[in-house]
Amino acid sequence: MIHEHWFEPAPRAPENEPDAPGLRIVRRSFLSALNLSLIGLAVGWFEQAEAADAKAPAASAAAAPGLQPNVFIHVAPSGEVTLVCHRSEMGQGIRSSLPFLFADELGADMARVRVVQGDGDKAYGDQNTDGSSSIRNRYEELRRIAATARSMLVAAAAQHWGVAPSSCTAKRNQVIHTPSGRTLSFGELAIAASKLPAPALAEVEPRPDSELEHIGRALPLLDAQAYVTGRATFGADVRIDGMLTAVIARPPVVGGRVARFDAQAALAVPGVRHVIEMPVPEAPYKFQPWGGVAVVADHTWAALRGRKALNVAWSDGDNAVYESERYAEQLTELIRAPGKALRNLGDTEAALGKAARRVEAEYYVPHLPHAPMEPPVAVARCDGDHCEVWAPTQNPQAARTEAARALGWPEEKVTVHVTFLGGAFGRKSKADFVSEAVFLAQKTRAPVRVQWTREDDLQHDYYNTVSKQQLVAGLDAAGKVVAWRHRTAFPPIATVFGPNHEPGAGDLQQGILDFGISVPNVRAEAAGIDAHVRIGWLRSVYNIFHAFAENSFVDEIAQARGADMRDVLLELYGPARQIRSLEQLGVSELRNYGAALEKHPVDMGRLRQVVERVTEASGWNQRKANGRALGLAAHRSFLSYTAVVASVVHDAQGVLRVDEAWITIDAGKVMNLDRVRSQMEGSLIFGMSLALYGAITMKGGVVQQSNFHDLKLVRIGAAPRQIHVSVIESDAPPGGVGEPGLPPVAPAIANAVFALTGQRVRELPISRTLRV
Repeated sequence: MIHEHWFEPAPRAPENEPDAPGLRIVRRSFLSALNLSLIGLAVGWFEQAEAADAKAPAASAAAAPGLQPNVFIHVAPSGEVTLVCHRSEMGQGIRSSLPFLFADELGADMARVRVVQGDGDKAYGDQNTDGSSSIRNRYEELRRIAATARSMLVAAAAQHWGVAPSSCTAKRNQVIHTPSGRTLSFGELAIAASKLPAPALAEVEPRPDSELEHIGRALPLLDAQAYVTGRATFGADVRIDGMLTAVIARPPVVGGRVARFDAQAALAVPGVRHVIEMPVPEAPYKFQPWGGVAVVADHTWAALRGRKALNVAWSDGDNAVYESERYAEQLTELIRAPGKALRNLGDTEAALGKAARRVEAEYYVPHLPHAPMEPPVAVARCDGDHCEVWAPTQNPQAARTEAARALGWPEEKVTVHVTFLGGAFGRKSKADFVSEAVFLAQKTRAPVRVQWTREDDLQHDYYNTVSKQQLVAGLDAAGKVVAWRHRTAFPPIATVFGPNHEPGAGDLQQGILDFGISVPNVRAEAAGIDAHVRIGWLRSVYNIFHAFAENSFVDEIAQARGADMRDVLLELYGPARQIRSLEQLGVSELRNYGAALEKHPVDMGRLRQVVERVTEASGWNQRKANGRALGLAAHRSFLSYTAVVASVVHDAQGVLRVDEAWITIDAGKVMNLDRVRSQMEGSLIFGMSLALYGAITMKGGVVQQSNFHDLKLVRIGAAPRQIHVSVIESDAPPGGVGEPGLPPVAPAIANAVFALTGQRVRELPISRTLRV
């Protein structure tokens, strides 16, 4: 799949030419409509090759003459610069941010740049667009990748002029000899530079930050025109000659099997070509398909009618015992007994015994779904000994591995093309839907699109885990917290990969082990339990329920003391300081999202600052006035720091609603200010949906929710009238952006609900107990 941008103005259409189809938007009007004023950037029109004719863009560039020092960059003799985006675009704007980073470091003129989407290939290194890691994990490496090409172009120019490379600079697609003002274009230098040895990454120096022209600014969303004109290709848009469409009747209970079905009734539906029983998965389930029966037809409608006619009977298996209410009781039993200690400072039990006062509370968060706007879909074509896949995948290499496993082929015989993703939130990094497509393409010997419906998506998801937590605080005579114990119980993500059912340090790093409170006695314990569904990572993962419990509990401590939540929270954080050792946290292990504590310490100063900034912006001192109440929460996740204030009111019908919200983030060095703001707005709405309505419940091992009538999302009418976003300018290394905005949202709303109504929210979603 090729997604290309040519950064050149489109020719003006004749006045009598209709806008659609074949719409072309003139650069000036497009930028004006988006209120963009990026000097020197010419955004043209989007070109999309048809899937059936698609050729790997990176491979095409490599075959062309010119400079290609690595798999990411190609400079042609024409001066055209091709940049490969190796991460998946799902609305977060990586296909905008990454090219600007490359171009700024290289010295390329964006008017001469095209962006192509990389296929799944280990040559790109990590391609998993998950964990808010695209920039934060590889920022320095990505800059050096571009600096390599720049150094070769500079070296070629210096050699041509007989001058020192240090006297030359690269800017706007040319190398300039600073003393004389002589210039050579990238195109003129491409062949000569290609004959030079490429330096090792460690040998090249990135530019000073002051020379990065675009980074840190509000940059345009380069794919916006493709979105609004309908030319962007998502997974379900892919069309291939001879393609069939499949839908699958999957077991309603994880691990269930087909008992019987009526293939002839399905085949009698006009347009149905095949009825195929899927392979039965074996635990651990990993990314295997769920099994069941596939109906393959000429089009989606015939496939859906054929599936309905199957009349499948199921053998449910062991997981039919799963009942949400009973499971919650089991979790409660776990947190009311000591668990495995993963954090220990001082002597928490002794301090609790001596405390002048104890505050105690328990919190529950159910399974949560991903519910992306685009349900899973994949297209596969197997010809001879090679298979091509088109899919909206967050992790194309994992998709390639799973496709090869399903086929029983080596990975090199599989190509995975990445389409746009219509939302993902972690769901599309699991490749079960990809292996379904390749299995059916192999069986039918025809291209097959496997299309999930919304019901399929909600009832066969990798859900965020269900959790129960108990927090106990010991207060001294002055009301200061002197002891803090946090117990958490949940089936971890590891259950989908193997028999390990105990949460570990890698799980509790998300909001418990890295919660750097200034309390002398701190203890964290965890307990595990068998999972009866597939557990997976969802946007912000365990931070969702850890942040909900901790921030709600701080509000309860404030209530017990008759104090201000903000004051108690800042007192708990203690003085501004950087925690750089495990001993300071009382832990033996802290994965810290894959980063060294020395580079990314637990920075309580930054956490304090986001709280101070967001409460100032929201007018916190008037936190209960004019018929509304404010709630506050803050959290560190994915190496960034975020705080939220939510305003809750009663509407004319007495229904609780969030009418305004403020969110502040310190994500370190920011690539694209506009995308950060957009991610914060999106996190606020996503978090509202989870807090107010989000719940997957089980009965007899079967998911009770099926579509948006019984799993509501926040719609336009329920959205806040205004979301205020503040991004703190920082020189710290880049942190995550896509996920850190989410964890404080639910507790901020819950705390506001309490301030307005006096009813404490200890269980999500809020709609279970209140009218929202």
